[in-house]
Amino acid sequence: MRGKILIVDDEPAIRQMVCLALAQASYDCLEAGDTAEARTKILADKPDLILLDWMLPKVSGMDYARQLRREKLTEDIPVIMLTARTEEEDKVRGLDSGVDDYITKPFSTRELLARIRALLRRTSPHAAELAVETGGLSLDPVTHRVTAANKALSLGPTEFRLLHFFMTHPERVHSRERLLNDVWGNNVYVEERTVDVHIRRLRKILTPTGHDRLIQTVRGTGYRFSAQD
Repeated sequence: MRGKILIVDDEPAIRQMVCLALAQASYDCLEAGDTAEARTKILADKPDLILLDWMLPKVSGMDYARQLRREKLTEDIPVIMLTARTEEEDKVRGLDSGVDDYITKPFSTRELLARIRALLRRTSPHAAELAVETGGLSLDPVTHRVTAANKALSLGPTEFRLLHFFMTHPERVHSRERLLNDVWGNNVYVEERTVDVHIRRLRKILTPTGHDRLIQTVRGTGYRFSAQD
């Protein structure tokens, strides 16, 4: 098996369709009809990726995504949101809740598998690389830990990869297209607006220690990571 995928959706037909496609692609599929069942499945067998429906009973997928990012056990599990909502503002809200990607219903299983493969590729740890440090901000790819002013920070997988890229490519201006290619991978499904959402989220995490200033906006071009003003 390539890995374990948990699908959280209250529609049995959707779960059955997705699990069939995952099995054919050599993934192990876990199912949950709501967030309570999802938590039980995660505690019993931590998945490599979660497919999370937006509209769930009792606790919405968006609220549950925030909960996943707050808990140590699940903070680094990549999440793809499944939803019938198509408005750009809804996509931004979904990304702001902590999910790594977003796919609208109805979707083809071919597209879903492509997104799963791309997300799993880009969330694989950079285990062979050395720790990096800039102005009291440290990132260790081996332990997947980030500290700022000796304080541990909690980053989602996309923010971790984004920060790692910035810290290993400082003092250069990176366009959104470049960041998409190098951080997200060559994935045609991801929009450039996604970069801005994750930059904003990363800056918010770094703000309490003042390290948000390291990520600088270069108007009309993109972003730069620099310790210089």
